[in-house]
Amino acid sequence: MTGQQQIFLLSDATGETAEKMVTAALTQFRQKNVRQRRISHVRTKTDIYEALDEALKEQGLVIYTIVNRELAQLVHAECNSLGLPSLDLLTPLLMRLSEFFGREAGETPGLLHGVDEAYFRRVEAVEFTVKHDDGQETRNLPKADIVLVGISRTSKTPLSMYLAHRGYRVANVPLVKGIAPPAELAEVDPKRVAGLVLDPQRLVELRAARLRNLGQDPRTAYADYEHVEEELRYARSIFRRNPWVVIDVTGKAVEETANEVLVKLNLI
Repeated sequence: MTGQQQIFLLSDATGETAEKMVTAALTQFRQKNVRQRRISHVRTKTDIYEALDEALKEQGLVIYTIVNRELAQLVHAECNSLGLPSLDLLTPLLMRLSEFFGREAGETPGLLHGVDEAYFRRVEAVEFTVKHDDGQETRNLPKADIVLVGISRTSKTPLSMYLAHRGYRVANVPLVKGIAPPAELAEVDPKRVAGLVLDPQRLVELRAARLRNLGQDPRTAYADYEHVEEELRYARSIFRRNPWVVIDVTGKAVEETANEVLVKLNLI
């Protein structure tokens, strides 16, 4: 077959296990143009029929990790009937373990990743945070659990991602001197907003390092001490006009700053 070939990954949980295994195997076939399509939470016969219909359209390879033996057998039988190549990554291992331990497998999907309400909340939080990084999609600011505000290089993004992995939907908004903050920021409950500041000398060092990494001249206004101080004064003037908590991130690890955010916003 020429062109792109497709591998369908069916799982009764997230499919991360199958994807990691297949990705590792595909490193031995770098010359092939392959697309992996992960289909998660396949837990009913209808889910299986719909997934295999998609695979049939593309004449793809079906690889599956399904704990429930009846559903796994259904995938196997349907793939044989449709003429689709398939591989069960999980059942042979479960059968061998059952023989070894002298007991049947529990057949509970998702135990490896703790797929429960908290897990899905973290996934949703990370997706939300990625989409609302650096002032994107400001219309959704009121939907955020936490909004971080600050000038460039005050740790908004790494702090946002750390908090997201703890289950909080985070948006961050950059402040730029001479440009008014987005109007949607005024719609956010001020008890959910944290302003971030940093020692000006440390901020100069971080910005200069960023410019060097980008192959640019670090002696620009972006990394100029007086310019940085002006930006910080501008940020603080906005913070004073709003009842937000203000957090100095100087010399603090992300974990430490995140805990301070959560404490000051009364989230823990």
